[in-house]
Amino acid sequence: MSEESLNKIADSDSAEAEAPTRILLVEDDPALRMVLRNVLEINDYLVQEADSKATAEIILKSDPDIAAIVLDLGLPPSPHTTIEGLAVIKLVAAQLYRAKIVVLTGQDEESSALAAIKEGAFDFLSKPSRSEDILNSVQRAVLFYQNERTLEDEQGLTRLQINAKVSDGLKAVREEAEEKLVRHVLKDTEFNVYQSAARLGLKRESIYYFLKKFGIKRDDG
Repeated sequence: MSEESLNKIADSDSAEAEAPTRILLVEDDPALRMVLRNVLEINDYLVQEADSKATAEIILKSDPDIAAIVLDLGLPPSPHTTIEGLAVIKLVAAQLYRAKIVVLTGQDEESSALAAIKEGAFDFLSKPSRSEDILNSVQRAVLFYQNERTLEDEQGLTRLQINAKVSDGLKAVREEAEEKLVRHVLKDTEFNVYQSAARLGLKRESIYYFLKKFGIKRDDG
């Protein structure tokens, strides 16, 4: 292979590595959508916008590399219910899109949160939420997306399955997601804490925290 061809491949790989992370923002309030878009774009995310399930579906079909979706559950034509928002979550699950969903809504918090998590949402924030909280949630969703995708590519893992009962509440669901991801990465690195921390984008101290929190031992199967 010629040096020119090798340089083209290297340039292509570099461009792919530096490509901004894609976020889909599904919100029917134009003013709030603009604020959220600005917050995400300031932090170097590439944002696409939708104001309904129909528009979101079109974007998801055309862009399979969307990492996270910030979703308002109250969308037209039923903005005062969770019907359309939950339909978006079901669509993502049914089509096996990899995107992680951060729900942002003003609907009844606890029942809406549990319903959204049950259908496959990654996180839930109630309106109004601080920009910092929304950004942190998106960053966690993107991190989980990236690590899950790495595991899919390297190990053929299709998806990290979460088995916690919805009746146990949001904390149980989130903690099981954390534990499964940490266990997968530790197993893949043969329990190398330094490599696991690097892969997860965490400090080594955080890995030790998870080991203690979940009672994970080197000889665990």
